[in-house]
Parts: sequence; C-alpha cells; structure tokens
Amino acid sequence: MHSILVVDDDPTVAEVVTGYLERAGFTVDRAADGPQALRLAAGHRPDLVVLDLMLPGMDGLEVCRRLRAAELGPVPVIMLTARGDEDDRILGLEVGADDYVTKPFSPRELVLRVESVLRRNNGAAGERRAGPELSAAGIVLDPAARRAVKDGRELPLTLREFDLLAHLMRHPGEAIGRERLMQDVWGWEFGDLSTVTVHVRRLRGKIEDDPARPRLIQTVWGVGYRFDVPAEDDADGAVRGGIAQAGRVPRGDAPPGGLPHGGGVRSGEAPARSSGEARPGAVGGYGPRGRTPRGEG
Repeated sequence: MHSILVVDDDPTVAEVVTGYLERAGFTVDRAADGPQALRLAAGHRPDLVVLDLMLPGMDGLEVCRRLRAAELGPVPVIMLTARGDEDDRILGLEVGADDYVTKPFSPRELVLRVESVLRRNNGAAGERRAGPELSAAGIVLDPAARRAVKDGRELPLTLREFDLLAHLMRHPGEAIGRERLMQDVWGWEFGDLSTVTVHVRRLRGKIEDDPARPRLIQTVWGVGYRFDVPAEDDADGAVRGGIAQAGRVPRGDAPPGGLPHGGGVRSGEAPARSSGEARPGAVGGYGPRGRTPRGEG
C-alpha cells in the first residue's frame, strides 16, 4: 500500500484530499507546514508528496527544494497551486515537482494524477522504461538502475527528467510533439503543455554543454523536440543500446508559420485541455488563509 504525505495549511482542503486518497486505498499522513512535512518525510519516507505552494513561513517551493536535497531518494511531488499563477506553476516544476494541480480542483482528478505518477515511477510502465542501456553524445542511461551518466559524471535527474531523456534517446532524429510526449512520458491524455516545456528546459540545463545553444535536444518549430546524435557519434554508424542509426532524416518537418514548441495540435489528436479549468465538485477554490486565487471572478 502506497503512503502519501499531504501538506496543506487549509484544514478543509487537507481533509477532503485525505478522504479521497484513503478511499482510493492509500495511507495518508498530513502536515500543515513545511517544517512538519520535512520531519514526517525524514521519519517515514512517503511514496509521493501532495504539496501546497502557499504555505505559511517556509513555502512549498522551499519544501520541494529540501525534499530534493535530502537523502530520501527520488520522492515524487505533486504541487497544488492557485489557478492563474502560471509563474508559480513553472517555478514548482523548475525546482523538481513532477506535476501540479491548480485550485480549485476535482479531488477525483488529483487521485488520478497521484495514481498516474506512482504507476510511472514504480514500474507499472516498466515495458517502456526497461530495455538495453542507451548511449549517445557521452550520455549513458541505464533504465534498469535508473542511472544517468555523462562523461563519467552522474546526472542528478528527477524521475520525470530521466523518463523524458530515455524517450528522446530511443527516438533519435525524430521530431516529437509535446502532446505525444505528454502521452508517452507522463501517461496523460490532456494537461498543460508547459509541463513538457519546463522539463525540456531543465533537462537541457543538465545535459547540454551550453543550454542556451542546445545541440542535443533541438526545438522543431511547429512540432516539438528532436534528439540529435552529434556527428562524432554518427561516424560510428550506430550507437549502443538499440538507438537507431544516427543522421537519418527527421520526420515531421515544421509546417509553414508553425508555432514554437509544438503549439499546433498534431493530426488526429484532440487539443490538450488545460488542467487549470474549473470542474464540477472542485475543492480548494480559496487559497490558504482565505485568499481568492488570481484569475477567479
């Protein structure tokens, strides 16, 4: 049975979230502030943390940073943010949160997100994660050990960053849309595509020699992203781990006038629905301490 740590200073939100998670079969611990959350996590490592951004004193961003810095292993984090606070959502992803849910939210959707992250992180999607070692451009990925090394130095990748890099390395030279990455890596049929954008940016910061001029993860305008194997690897004809031949012609050229980062919807796919839309039965309509989130009427 998976254990979840819920961190929210709003007792109503915390009680509703706890009730839904317990009915879904999870064991739940609750914390009302950052220091209490860190103490509980250190005493009993949770399988996942549901973390409110707007905590009193130590905010959710700092709690997430300290969880990532602690020797707890890769604990997934789902951040709860006020609707409309896009900067806060992006900051949450940049400090290592695996996902976010905006207030007001449906408790059922939160449970589905929790289940999705746990499936991804605990091997239910093992067929996609397993396989031979991947190697290109000095990067070596061991999917079984969940270990990534570049030029002999271990890369501090989050769980989602590892899955994203493995997926891109398994499809070198192929332009992949953000909608497809969200389906294949996150396992979601809908969601905020900025989640993919932020993770790509963080990943570039860890694997590129110059993240401002990336040579491995290229942006394909109007489509999404492409993993390019450098010319020095191409000289070998192929790279280890079953990665396809380098230097092949990429599929999915950008359409004229296309938007950056996969702004258009791929043929045959439904447009992605933002997770920030209000839904029936939503909770958390008011932020901590009775604040009305920005963007609410």
